[in-house]
Amino acid sequence: METPLLVKVWDLPLRIFHWLLVAGFFIAYLTEDELLDVHVWAGYLVTGLLVFRIIWGFIGNDYARFSNFVCSPIKSIAYLKDLVALKTKRYLGHNPAGAAMIILLLISLLMTVSTGFAVYGADQAAGPLAAIGPANEKMWEELHEFFANFTLVLVAIHILGVILESYIHHENLLRAMIHGFKKK
Repeated sequence: METPLLVKVWDLPLRIFHWLLVAGFFIAYLTEDELLDVHVWAGYLVTGLLVFRIIWGFIGNDYARFSNFVCSPIKSIAYLKDLVALKTKRYLGHNPAGAAMIILLLISLLMTVSTGFAVYGADQAAGPLAAIGPANEKMWEELHEFFANFTLVLVAIHILGVILESYIHHENLLRAMIHGFKKK
């Protein structure tokens, strides 16, 4: 039996980013008001990771670069239609639906941390927006909770997409995000 050729798709910096982001987001989500210091530090971690990912989207390997996977919404929708029919084209890197999910997750996480900084500034007069003042604290808190929950919904959809894609193409995408390799 011939062993399949493997290609390195997800480089080490991207995989470390991915798993630290998972940890940072869920630590922040689960600590919320009960452990404010832990929540804040997890938020700073997520912020730093987002800055890294945006930079890596321009200078990382071919599979990490935005220019190699970001596509039009029309292409993403067409891919989703094929996905429902269980007849999608296989991609080594991000497929069009995955590309849309990456962009949505990045935007939602950026909104979550930005509004989190506003809440921290309004409530505690601390952090990068310490001077924001308490006038709109409730609004910032509502927005922060909305984007945190919206991110959680996106994460659930992302996980379902990974499971479905793994099933359709007979490959373990979770394992690929651990060791970085996919079958060519």
